[in-house]
Amino acid sequence: MLKSLSYKIARWRLKINSQRNFLIYCSVFVGFFGGLAAVALKFLVHFMEDVSRNISSHLPFHIIYVFLPALGIFLTVAWQHLINRDRIQKGIGNILVNIKKNRSNIRSNNIYSHLVTSSLTIGFGGSAGLEAPIVCTGAAIGSGVGKIFNLSPYEKTVLLAAGASAGIAAVFNSPIAGVLFSLEILIGEITIPTFIPLLIASATGVVVSKILYSGQLFHLVTEGWVVSALPFYLVLGVLSGYIAVYIAKVAGSLEKGILIKQNRYVRALGGGLMLGLIIMIFPALFGEGYHYLQEILNGNLEALKDESLFNGWLANPWIMLLFIGALVLMKIVAAGITIGAGGNGGTFAPTMFTGAFLGLFVAFAVNQTGLIHLNTSNFIAVGMAGALSGVLHAPLTAIFLIAEITGGYVLFIPLMLVSAISYMISRLYNKHNMYWHDLIHEKNINPGRDYGMLNAISLDSIINRDYTAINKQMPVTDFYKTLASSSANIFAVLNKTGELEGVIWMDEIRRHLFTAIEERNTVADIMVTPPAMIDYAEPVSNVMDLFDGLDVWQLPVIKDGLFVGFVSKSTLLSKYREVIIQQHNETDLFAR
Repeated sequence: MLKSLSYKIARWRLKINSQRNFLIYCSVFVGFFGGLAAVALKFLVHFMEDVSRNISSHLPFHIIYVFLPALGIFLTVAWQHLINRDRIQKGIGNILVNIKKNRSNIRSNNIYSHLVTSSLTIGFGGSAGLEAPIVCTGAAIGSGVGKIFNLSPYEKTVLLAAGASAGIAAVFNSPIAGVLFSLEILIGEITIPTFIPLLIASATGVVVSKILYSGQLFHLVTEGWVVSALPFYLVLGVLSGYIAVYIAKVAGSLEKGILIKQNRYVRALGGGLMLGLIIMIFPALFGEGYHYLQEILNGNLEALKDESLFNGWLANPWIMLLFIGALVLMKIVAAGITIGAGGNGGTFAPTMFTGAFLGLFVAFAVNQTGLIHLNTSNFIAVGMAGALSGVLHAPLTAIFLIAEITGGYVLFIPLMLVSAISYMISRLYNKHNMYWHDLIHEKNINPGRDYGMLNAISLDSIINRDYTAINKQMPVTDFYKTLASSSANIFAVLNKTGELEGVIWMDEIRRHLFTAIEERNTVADIMVTPPAMIDYAEPVSNVMDLFDGLDVWQLPVIKDGLFVGFVSKSTLLSKYREVIIQQHNETDLFAR
């Protein structure tokens, strides 16, 4: 019924509007609801964090911090298991899988599930970020709109990215950064037809956020940079690159799960208590950490002492420096435990936090020497960009996000230098960002392969059914007579029921042409088992993977155990070219 309704809606909108205008209207709609989702998430999390801190302030040693994260993660896991039935798709990696493998279709339950679960996780102190959940929510909104109006996979991808852009833009009040995030991370290329809908959705999300929730996550207080500080920015760039490698490795290990031999509820409670003990030692790790980030941006390092068990010791600047260094290393550990125990959140905010405290570490350390006075706020801001650039492999997103948050471009040169250096160092150790790394090595999904366009090809349309079938008992001399009247490069050896028993390649035939042939030699003596057989229901993207992995040009196709025909790599590539040309014509919004 829903499918029939979506087709009727699609016919109706084509009658009253052009495809070009309709996609623009959809991007406004997606941006509006993406902005609403971001506002709801920010409000819920900040309200719950404030309540948690108020409760903690009335208890000795803030003992409640030990138990609150466990409660939040436990409730998150219970929601996912009992209410959501494990259908939630957490993390930006799953969005990339849906773009590449599932024609940009995302389950509709992801529209609300991330709002609930990430609020429970982070609101009760889980040390993760809102950005991944809001990106998943916005992407689900965009995909859902595309499915309702029966849009093409490309158009659904654009709306999916538009929803993600709106979410990021509304969270940070940074429209350009929202667009660049989707282009660099989700789509992987920048084109004008894609850029316009994303820009409209992003701007709409920011407008909604400004109207309904004008407060920003934090405000950066920066000044113009000075040339004498340039060598220290270069040092920060190098350190940011190595910290990015550290973040990717630690987060990648811990997010796969902790206490994996235990059931999900024991894992949630155990991991939550581990996290709570870490937060007791380092209270700045509670929640996203933006509260403490704002304090250090304001130059208030005393805030790091307020809830700390080491209040007295931190009066010594060198112990304070060690404490700041520990925060740099521990934030991503806390984030990995949060997600690995079953919580819902992302590493975007922890990466920014780590980069900010790395910048503070460098500036604070240099200032203690008395050689030069560095602007601490500037280094905090640039450190955030450096860490983001290295971890996400998205230098443009990092640069413009911080530039927009600061309200100007006074730090543009340091931002460019530190982001570029961090990116280059990170690329030396990790060819792909942390999202793609796992997809490539664990799910065999390659960012350079457009699975959407490949899967738009019907396998049936490229099967060559004009083949010559032979029996393995046929004498080789008789087969050579058949070969003389055929132009085929491969022959199927079938039994009486139509099942494939082997194939004969032309290369194999050439090898036997100049050898002595005995009368008793049959086709069975020269046939070989094919390196792989393609199932008739196999996606074409999997077929291309087979061709690439096996370095062959033809493979047999099997349907219900019986041989159907051959698929040629050259035919597949030719069909792929046709689809690329067709999609190029469809994506040129301004040519229609």
